[in-house]
Amino acid sequence: MPDYTPPHDDPDALEPPSKSELKRRMTALQQLGEALTALSDKQLQNVPIEDARLLEAIHEAQRISSNSARRRHLQFIGKLMRDIDAEPIAAALSAMDQEQHRHAAHFKGLEQLRDRLLKEGPDTIGDVVERWPATDRQHLRNLLLQAQREQKRGQAPAAARKLFRYLRELSSAAGEGAAPEAGDDDAS
Repeated sequence: MPDYTPPHDDPDALEPPSKSELKRRMTALQQLGEALTALSDKQLQNVPIEDARLLEAIHEAQRISSNSARRRHLQFIGKLMRDIDAEPIAAALSAMDQEQHRHAAHFKGLEQLRDRLLKEGPDTIGDVVERWPATDRQHLRNLLLQAQREQKRGQAPAAARKLFRYLRELSSAAGEGAAPEAGDDDAS
């Protein structure tokens, strides 16, 4: 007959986590590990990973192309993560994600400003000059008129891209937003 111990009447007594809870924790650690494998080497340097085995496993997972091998390797990374404190890693990933969202919102705001300039014309240049006093009003006006001409002719938006880049330069000079990343020049 198995030993049965009745439940404690003590509310401070902690029960061990259920199997389902343990599985959820392990799956969460595996997903955290998978998120680490999606980072570039530069981004990984900003994550506090002290376990050399885990760091090596992450780099190895980035090189694996076979789906089944990658799945097994991600399970291995999850197993390695059980032995470390994952909170600092999760916090670093969260901070990176928030920075990325902030940068995307800033980028979208600049696109909306460019679109508003194109739609409303030179009358809105004053709003840009008010926001960024260092604006070269004549240069902005020339870019805007050139972009509007391209729009009317149905041409590729080369001048609209130049206008966007100029707005981004003004924003960066004023200390707004994050440093531009590769690929930002293609906003249309």
